[in-house]
Amino acid sequence: MVKEGEIGIFCKIRDIHIAIMEFEKNIVEHHGISLNEGMLLCSLKETKSMSSTELSGILKLTTSNTSKILKSVENKKLIKRHLGKTDKRSMLFSLTSDGLNKLREIGNSQVACPLILKGL
Repeated sequence: MVKEGEIGIFCKIRDIHIAIMEFEKNIVEHHGISLNEGMLLCSLKETKSMSSTELSGILKLTTSNTSKILKSVENKKLIKRHLGKTDKRSMLFSLTSDGLNKLREIGNSQVACPLILKGL
């Protein structure tokens, strides 16, 4: 049997999920990147470079999904790939100046953020 408090949390999660989908739709329309692409850019902003495995762990995505997102933002020239300095077998990703500008553009935009997300 489901307890009353558990029903409330499911409803709250549903409302947050709907708000995130609405927010993503607005970001795609106004800035041309998805929520996952934006989160990947944000993750790379916080460090010089990362491997796809590290990004998968941070974003809590499968390696396959992370690879698709990396390819998409690389095609948009928002990130670049390069070989690791110590391990030439490792592939690392970092923001380009266009990627950093995209994050700034989104940060300065007037894209509506649903109220429920503002307090998170």
